[in-house]
Amino acid sequence: VCTTRAVWLYVFLSARYTYGVQSPPKICMSSEYMFLVMVIPGPSNPKCIIDIYLESLFEELQMWHMGILTRGNAKNKKSTIRTAFMWTVNDLPAFGMAFRWSTTGVMGYPICMKDTRAFYLENSRKACYFDSHRQFLPPDHPYRRNKKAFTKNRVERKVARPRLTGEQIRN
Repeated sequence: VCTTRAVWLYVFLSARYTYGVQSPPKICMSSEYMFLVMVIPGPSNPKCIIDIYLESLFEELQMWHMGILTRGNAKNKKSTIRTAFMWTVNDLPAFGMAFRWSTTGVMGYPICMKDTRAFYLENSRKACYFDSHRQFLPPDHPYRRNKKAFTKNRVERKVARPRLTGEQIRN
C-alpha cells in the first residue's frame, strides 16, 4: 500500500536592513539568510485552516513589536530592532486560505476591495474583471476614451487609488 504524504514549508527571509545598512538582494536571498518558520506535515493541503498554523508566528512577531535593544558591530552603538510581517508570496487561492478572504465573486481581488469594477456576466453569473485596467493609464491615454473596444460604451474617468506609503503600510 502506497501512502502519499506532503509537507508544506514556510520560509522566512531575513530583513534587508542589517545594522542600519541596506543589504543587497543577492545577500538577502541567499540560503544563509533564509529561516524555516514552519513545517506542516500531512497528506494534503491544509486548506482553510492555514491561519491556525500562522497564528503562532503572528504571536511571536507581536512580541517583537516593541523591539529589542541590541548593540551593533560597526559602531558599537545601541539600537532597537523590530520585526514585521511584510508580505507573503503566494497565488490568489493560497491568499484566500491564509487570510480567510473570499477570492471568488465580485469582491474576489483583495487589493481593490470595495473599489472594484467587477460585474457578473448575464448568462453565466460568473464574476468578470474586464475593463478595470484602464484606470491605471495616464489621463490623456487614447484607450480611456475608446468606447468600442471596451465594455459598456463608456469613457474611463476613474483614477486608480494612490499607492500606499511605507508609513501607511506599517500602520
